[in-house]
Amino acid sequence: MHELILGGQKSGKSRRAEQLAQKWLQAHTSHEAVLIATAQPWDDEMRQRIARHQQDRAVRVPGLRTLEEPLQLAHAIRAHSNASRLLVVDCLTLWLTNWLMPHADADAASGEASAGLQLPARAALMTAIAQAPGPLILVGNEIGLGVIPLGHQVRGFVDALGLLNQQVAQACSRVTLMVAGLPLTLKADA
Repeated sequence: MHELILGGQKSGKSRRAEQLAQKWLQAHTSHEAVLIATAQPWDDEMRQRIARHQQDRAVRVPGLRTLEEPLQLAHAIRAHSNASRLLVVDCLTLWLTNWLMPHADADAASGEASAGLQLPARAALMTAIAQAPGPLILVGNEIGLGVIPLGHQVRGFVDALGLLNQQVAQACSRVTLMVAGLPLTLKADA
């Protein structure tokens, strides 16, 4: 099962992914769960936010291991997916941000990103999702429902995220939209 969970900020996306991971872990003693975190701690507020999320997650889902991978998401999925391990990717929006808007001190891998999300990175992610042998939960923001943003860079980001969400939704057997902590099923297993 591959599921895409979309929603706005503080809509309950990550909490839902954690609940699904907890259910997976409780279903069988051989099950494992790994959260692939894509956030980067570029400033003090983000460092504090990441630390708070790690602490809260450790309490809510103690068996959920965390792996930090801000750019090479396709590689992380290929390397860690197996039939008894659930992967939670949180989140696609930050992964896209890391590719489209790298900071000046980002490593050499961001050189490709300076011109925007290159097709090879997106294609590699889509292939990794399609070929993942284990269950996969992908979390992302739905930001295209509001006012049309000013500035070509922001509009370009909204467009790129919308297209990424569409592609991932096509690759997943289940798509859930979170609104006010409530899951709305957009696509269910056939």
